[in-house]
Amino acid sequence: MPVKRIKGRNVKKARGKVARRGSPARKPSRSAGGGKQARKSAAKSVTKPTVKKAAKPAPPKAGRGRAAAPLAKAKRQVAALKAELAAAQARIDELQAWADTDFLLNIYNRRGFERELERSIAYLRRYGATAVLIVLDVDRLKPINDTFGHAAGDIVLKGVVAVLMRHVRSSDVVGRLGGDEFGVLLWNLTQADALAKARALEDAIDQLTFMFKGRSVVAGASAGIALIGPADDAAAAMEAADRAMYARKSARRGGLLSAL
Repeated sequence: MPVKRIKGRNVKKARGKVARRGSPARKPSRSAGGGKQARKSAAKSVTKPTVKKAAKPAPPKAGRGRAAAPLAKAKRQVAALKAELAAAQARIDELQAWADTDFLLNIYNRRGFERELERSIAYLRRYGATAVLIVLDVDRLKPINDTFGHAAGDIVLKGVVAVLMRHVRSSDVVGRLGGDEFGVLLWNLTQADALAKARALEDAIDQLTFMFKGRSVVAGASAGIALIGPADDAAAAMEAADRAMYARKSARRGGLLSAL
């Protein structure tokens, strides 16, 4: 049988026909399919690296918020109470100062003066210092009040205090013991110096002149002294100075001329 020659691109087609006429094509084995499936399963079974995320802060519990509110309120109440306490203490200090002060003359009253005297004696006992107490009584204040009124007597008392304050040091203490009587506490004076100071105060007050209803009025004063040492007490010092003052007043009574 004559053989036909196949030319060109028909060769591929012919080869294909021969191939189809030959042994049947092999079906893919189950094992092959199973391998592919196994590869897929293996691919799926590969674990990917896990990346840990930063933990978010836990929101505050509702219980903490409820507990913080009463605490803040309590702190505000404590602060308010402290402010009220400070104001009350300041008011107490102010009232205490007024309780120890003579309102008319703006010096210590008897209560304040005796307190300062007690403190001074405690200082003397500790450090061995010395002091002098002068008790001074204004002469003829009652006739001035009776003749010209208590307003005139107040003017006389203010004039006497002005003299006392000019003749003492800042460390000395001046107080009104009551009525027309004054106390002066002086530090570190000898008995001679104390007597000289008492006479100087008398002379300065004797020179005061007041005009009431067109009349010239003088008052004058008598002063007694008591030396204070570490062994003395306030009551004994006041009593000694008071006795000396009355003795001095008796001695001066006949020598002063009344201007009324």
